[in-house]
Amino acid sequence: MNSHYYTANPSGEHELREISYDFKGRKLHFTTDANVFSKERVDFGSSLLIQTMEIGEQDRVLDVGCGYGPIGICAALLAHRGRVTMIDINQRAVELAKLNIVRNQISNAEAFVSDGLAQLSEENKFQTVLTNPPIRAGKETVFRIYEEANQHLEEGGSLWVVIQKKQGADSTEKKLKELFPHVELMNKEKGYRIYKAIKRMSKMFVGEDILK
Repeated sequence: MNSHYYTANPSGEHELREISYDFKGRKLHFTTDANVFSKERVDFGSSLLIQTMEIGEQDRVLDVGCGYGPIGICAALLAHRGRVTMIDINQRAVELAKLNIVRNQISNAEAFVSDGLAQLSEENKFQTVLTNPPIRAGKETVFRIYEEANQHLEEGGSLWVVIQKKQGADSTEKKLKELFPHVELMNKEKGYRIYKAIKRMSKMFVGEDILK
């Protein structure tokens, strides 16, 4: 019996395959395998997030639940003077992500195993966090990712989430609004929604004055 993709050590047999994805005129190539998310193609939700996300060329970016790496690798191309960290609980997925980073000649990205953001130190801060959250893992796990992302964002940084309406978009929106002062629906298509949540700035500069 095959393991679930949100598993630290999937036990199913390997089924390596090659897929491709066009991103801004560049054809990317990915190796995928059994027991990783969306092994046959880059899924629609991830693709919609890739098309919608706004990333600066010098941003420090975190891809949570990176799978075999399509979101993080596209982010690395946008943040070509920045750095992308890609994490997943699934060791098989992380090994594929590492392979695909090299395969697509990405020099500003790394991938490692982490249960949510637990393996990141408190000092690891990012300007952008991206996630296509592991819905099958349950609401508690998904909400923990949102909470941990908030802790690892710089002030004014943004969390980008893609989620289907039928798989909990409304509860995600409610949770994000509890955690972040500004939450915006950035895109929606075919039942998927893209949310952008911005972390509160502790200080606002107005002329020469600082308002706390």
